[in-house]
Amino acid sequence: MPELPEVETISRGIAPLVTGKCIVGAIVRDPRLRWPVEIPESVFGQQIVSVYRRAKYLLLRLETGSLIVHFGMSGSLRIVPEATAPGKHDHVDLELDDGQIVRLNDPRRFGSLHWHEGAPETHWLLAKLGIEPLAAGFTGAYLKGLARGRRLAVKSFIMDGRIVVGIGNIYANEVLFHAGIRPSVRAGRVTAAGYDSLVHFVRKVLQEAILMGGTTLRDFVNQDGRPGYFKQSLYVYGRANLPCRRCATPIKVLKSTQRATYFCPKCQRTQGFSRDKW
Repeated sequence: MPELPEVETISRGIAPLVTGKCIVGAIVRDPRLRWPVEIPESVFGQQIVSVYRRAKYLLLRLETGSLIVHFGMSGSLRIVPEATAPGKHDHVDLELDDGQIVRLNDPRRFGSLHWHEGAPETHWLLAKLGIEPLAAGFTGAYLKGLARGRRLAVKSFIMDGRIVVGIGNIYANEVLFHAGIRPSVRAGRVTAAGYDSLVHFVRKVLQEAILMGGTTLRDFVNQDGRPGYFKQSLYVYGRANLPCRRCATPIKVLKSTQRATYFCPKCQRTQGFSRDKW
């Protein structure tokens, strides 16, 4: 699934191509995404004021509301000339006044496209989202306060979108490794220093992934069609039984709730902060 860095990459890629353009029409070839796609006529003639990301959602802010896109397991956007023939999984086109098309492709149809009048943060998909991990208010003290007394695993805690958004499975594994925290440790037992370290590495891992274009998942490509390549830098995710890049201990994997948890049993022995200088 495209995670925060992938969506941020798409946002930064298409923003200069569509901002200031007007949507003059739309073609919905197949409305059967996760929720039925409905684009009202009131959208037509409106200018795209801005493009930005909230959690794993891409928002096209118009004059009276927003188009909210979620990419599901395999969705992507392309900016193509209007004469470009649609492919099998090109479900929605937004026609712009410069002759270009914003084209939504989604082979598995787990994504979504919603129109919402008014402030986007009032939409039901966004209303209960937590803090952005790159925002100034995301601190160790913030996490420690919410974790007090919590018995769930710290990995599940930081993946809870009501607490902090956009930390999916791949990046949760990576940041916990760099912070030296075992994924199964109860959230309430992680020290204040541990959460300070965790916040530091959340920012560092996500920012590096954004610069490198995101992770290379089978169905994800950048807005220009090139695959992301952050996968080359992963320390634990997808490396079960391979030697740890730091200490050579074999990486272990546990599976629960259809998610795989990867960790180094030696480097992630403590609840405190990592000695890693990365």
